[in-house]
Amino acid sequence: MKIGKVFNQLILIMLMLVSLCCMIVVIMSMFTLPDLSTGKIVESSKMEGRYSKGEKLGKFGEMMIEMLPNDLAFTVFVPSEKAFERDLRLRANQSFSREEWDNVYATVSHVLGFSAIPRKIYAGLLPRGKDLSYDSVSGFTLYISKGFDGVLVVNRVRAERIDIKKGKVVVHIMDGVIMDAEFEQSVLPNDDGDQMTMDI
Repeated sequence: MKIGKVFNQLILIMLMLVSLCCMIVVIMSMFTLPDLSTGKIVESSKMEGRYSKGEKLGKFGEMMIEMLPNDLAFTVFVPSEKAFERDLRLRANQSFSREEWDNVYATVSHVLGFSAIPRKIYAGLLPRGKDLSYDSVSGFTLYISKGFDGVLVVNRVRAERIDIKKGKVVVHIMDGVIMDAEFEQSVLPNDDGDQMTMDI
């Protein structure tokens, strides 16, 4: 009888200790979690900072964001204007004929399919040195990591700016275009270097 009482008291003490530890962990985590609602980025890095609501993503980046539904959360890895020009030969200040514009629109929508994920992913919350994989809306697998230097990398393309909020969309501006090998072959420049070959 005495042994049963001691055993019950030990169980009660253990439960109280576990509850106390859980409460301490919850309280500590409340103080260390970043406040995402203010738009501030917690980690310090050259890429990170505060972004105004009027942050410009460039002509093609804005085009990509406009193609998404307004009421759903997405993360989009938008190529920088330089990346669009370097990798796809699309210049923001170029005037396009109607036929060229159709090709540009198709190209940008393909890039969106490869680089948009239907969920919010903040670079400031990613663990360093750990690879994560997500399927984009086109089914293309994106391998996302953050190096120990704090730089976000997606399929070997490094980020220039991160965690920009555009409504329900989280935007990361990348120094390259994320695409599969087949699409990359279809948009390789011709010999003259000014036009794109489009096999879309």
